[in-house]
Amino acid sequence: MSAMRSTNRRDFLKKCFAGAAVLGASGRTGLLAAAEQEAALAKSRVVIARDALLRGAGATVDSRRMGSLLDRAMQALYDRDNPIEAWTKLVRPGEMVGLKVNTLGGRGLSSNLQLVEGICERLQEAGIKASDIVVWDRDSDEMEHVGFHVSTGGNRVQCFGTDRVDYEQELVTHGSVGSRLSKILTQRCNVLINVPVLKDHDGAGVTIALKNMYGVIHNPNKYHPNGCNPYIADLNMLPEIRTRMRLTICDATTACFEGGPGYKPEYSWKNNAVIVSQDPVALDYTGWQVIERKRTEKGLKTLEGDKRAPHYIATAADAQHRLGTDDPRRIAVVEV
Repeated sequence: MSAMRSTNRRDFLKKCFAGAAVLGASGRTGLLAAAEQEAALAKSRVVIARDALLRGAGATVDSRRMGSLLDRAMQALYDRDNPIEAWTKLVRPGEMVGLKVNTLGGRGLSSNLQLVEGICERLQEAGIKASDIVVWDRDSDEMEHVGFHVSTGGNRVQCFGTDRVDYEQELVTHGSVGSRLSKILTQRCNVLINVPVLKDHDGAGVTIALKNMYGVIHNPNKYHPNGCNPYIADLNMLPEIRTRMRLTICDATTACFEGGPGYKPEYSWKNNAVIVSQDPVALDYTGWQVIERKRTEKGLKTLEGDKRAPHYIATAADAQHRLGTDDPRRIAVVEV
């Protein structure tokens, strides 16, 4: 695959340079335009990695198998034979990395502990100090309730909620949104890895990567009208979020197809997967389709038929936002 891609790229560059030789100085403009066109046509890669034996014979995710699943997902995303090489493409030693988890769904439907532990281990193997990693969400009690151990200080991974440090006093705005941001985001991390859960949402349709950023502001309840549209897209446009966001690793080990965002066992299923992408819009679109397929399997209406299609995804992809793509022709879904 790598050799083929390299060959295609060499052929592309040969054509560009041949044109430049003929056109002279004016050909430079054409070369830049051709390169920009190639970039515009590039597809957003979304990797869905599955392991039917992730839980073995029990209900708890096996840590070893989770680590292997995460490795395969990252290797496929970054096209690397060695998983650590993939992580070194993502982060550099000296950076402070924040893992924004989601613990709103309680014990049954929150970011998986074994997945988060696996991410922390790989980050350290890539050269990030343990004390430069912070696992966080809104509330420390919610985090402890689902199994995270709150810890601050020392040479270990930090883990706590915004309630321990508060929000910035200054309001930041974009479009329809005006909010105060968590000091964990603004002061404790210059790289953000989003670790949401694949689930249905009673108002927005689905809540995956983009909506997980509601957990970094002081006033998320203000932004739920109209299926959270355009609020989710506008929130993700804030520079403090957009410039730090480097990757989404969606926990799809247990997913929810109805009755979300809280955990309802009758509307959840053991999906035994993770979904990773650098494009949060493409990931949300792909996750939405996974949920729709499960709804069809269960005899439920589509989210459009239920009058709660996630229109915010298209808004996030539009010309005013350009946070990613929701065009299936420009999304390369890789199943591992």
